Amino acid sequence: MELQWEFKSFDALSPHQLYALLQLRSAVFVVEQNCVFLDADNKDQDSFHLLGSNGQQLVAYTRIVPPGVIYEEASIGRVITSLSVRRAGAGRELMRESIKKIYQLYGAVPIKIGAQLYLKEFYESFGFVKEGEGYLEDGIEHIYMFKNPN
Repeated sequence: MELQWEFKSFDALSPHQLYALLQLRSAVFVVEQNCVFLDADNKDQDSFHLLGSNGQQLVAYTRIVPPGVIYEEASIGRVITSLSVRRAGAGRELMRESIKKIYQLYGAVPIKIGAQLYLKEFYESFGFVKEGEGYLEDGIEHIYMFKNPN
């Protein structure tokens, strides 16, 4: 699957792009995963946003968080692919682009993520390793994972 990518700071997002990314995050994290949580956590404003579209439809998204905002390390968060593109390689493309963007922004730095436990093997395929004990976030098992620079 080949998506069209846009990479923007919060202030550079158009109102339509912001609406689309919030809609996708809500569709997956709130509706699909049946998880009630406050998505607007005041970290979007300090972050960069990677948007993957298939034509006019936003189908993949991550939030690239600078070092020092959530963790000491840079981070990739709010990793989402639309149900319509899952199992077609969109998630892999999304993670490759996200890692590439972090290295372009910050150089060869370590990356830390808070991953849903069931996606452990997916993230391991990109070089992430489990760090520490698991934890429960919004009723879903998570683990911290860490990637050293290549």
